[in-house]
Amino acid sequence: MTWVSLVLALAACGRMERPAPQPPRPEVAGPSARETAQCFADLRALGVEFQPLPDRRTGPGCALIGTVKLLDIGVPTANLGAIRCGQARAFAAWARNGVAPAAYQILGSELSRIVSMGSYACRNTVGTTGPARRSGHAIANAIDIAAFELKDGRRISILSDWHSPDPAVRRFLTTSHTSACRRFGTVLSPDYNAAHRDHLHLEDDGAHFCR
Repeated sequence: MTWVSLVLALAACGRMERPAPQPPRPEVAGPSARETAQCFADLRALGVEFQPLPDRRTGPGCALIGTVKLLDIGVPTANLGAIRCGQARAFAAWARNGVAPAAYQILGSELSRIVSMGSYACRNTVGTTGPARRSGHAIANAIDIAAFELKDGRRISILSDWHSPDPAVRRFLTTSHTSACRRFGTVLSPDYNAAHRDHLHLEDDGAHFCR
């Protein structure tokens, strides 16, 4: 092999071994440290017990930034994990000042528990592909609500009771939905599409979209 051939061969090997460029990692916008600190102060002023969680990136377009673990908001809630603080603040206000009074006033029983389907999940909006279509759940900024349990033993579920023959149950769910629309940017119900037939999607995104 000539000297020129050797140089060309080594150059070709270098080109073959060079890794292919990777697509840019989607950036995840989050609240500032100042906004998060103010939100923590707001939760304390409301008497909400919570645990601040460390910030971390969890995947392309997914992250936990400015999140908390709710310990006690005055209304027990099942299946909640990490939640962005602003979402937690809105949820606590909705549960205590919207849902709980509606249960007592309309259904005649105190609210014993709200049953959620979770908050954080690194996934897309249902029916979409690609990291640019991440759900609000991917940044812990959404909560899905499946049911409400009462102290008299009744369980009001979105799947079974959204179109309940009982007018009081329908009024309770409608009132809770309307109350959510005043506090969250996006609220999606079974009236939106089939993907939400079994839950209310509550998201603190400033979108002013209520269905």
